[in-house]
This record gives sequence, C-alpha cells and structure tokens, in this order.
Amino acid sequence: MDPETVAAAQQGDALALDRLIDELAPYVRRLCARIAPGAADDAAQEALLAIFRGLPSLRAPEAIMTWARAVTVRTAVRLAHRSDREVAAEAAAVDRSAPSPEGLVDIDDALARLPVAQRAVLVLRTREGLTEQEIAAALDIPMGTVKSRLHRARAAFREVWDS
Repeated sequence: MDPETVAAAQQGDALALDRLIDELAPYVRRLCARIAPGAADDAAQEALLAIFRGLPSLRAPEAIMTWARAVTVRTAVRLAHRSDREVAAEAAAVDRSAPSPEGLVDIDDALARLPVAQRAVLVLRTREGLTEQEIAAALDIPMGTVKSRLHRARAAFREVWDS
C-alpha cells in the first residue's frame, strides 16, 4: 500500500480514500470471513468503518496494513463471539459437528467449528503468515497466550478434521 495514498487520504483527499478502501476491502472481507464466518459481512463493514474513522490518527502511513489488520481482527473477533453465541442458542436442533453430506470437511468449515479465540490465532498464523509476536500485537494479548491458544487450536483443528 502506497504511503503517499494513505497520507493523502488522511488529509481528506476523497480519491485517495476511495483507492485506499478499494485496496483494503477485499483483504478485510477475506479476514473477517475466516475469523467470523457467521458475521463476516457485518464484521467487514464495521472494520472498514473503524479504519475510515481511525485513519486520521494513524501516525505512520507506512504501517497501514499492520494497523488495518489489527482493527479488522479485533472487530471480527468481537462479532464472532456474538455470532457464535447466537448460533449456539439455535444449535440445539442442529448438530454442527456432523460431517458434510459427502463426509468431507473443508478447511474453512473446520476453522468455523473452532472457538473464536483459537480460530483467530490459527487463521493469523497459518492463513495470514503472522509471527507469534505479530499475532500478540494484533490481538493485544501476551505471547504466552498466543502460544497456548495456537497449541489448543491445532489440536482442536486436527480433531475436527479427523472426525
């Protein structure tokens, strides 16, 4: 992402802001879909709005992706918790752990079955390629928490995958 475009958007340049949102939107939507599959559209919309509102306070335009990722992840996790609670309330009649009609589970389905905290760290590590330090910063949690969540997430993912 071009720091000059970010700086121009921060100064109120409408064309630069449009370019910035156009470049960020696909990434934000994809990340939200992985972390908050039940609330991906709402999460992406809220994350983009938070990015738009917070853009003037971004001190380092070259750090736009790191900052936008953190905003997106926190928004997606918050909405995923809410969505998962709603799904759990409706799940009494539906067995979410049942395999697909073909007996196969795809990766996104397996991820969606994990608790939000585990899903978030696993997506950031395996799908986004973040280091444990970057995950800790994005989620605003200690490194030890990242490591333990990753360990539990990998075990839970294997269990879902093998079922």
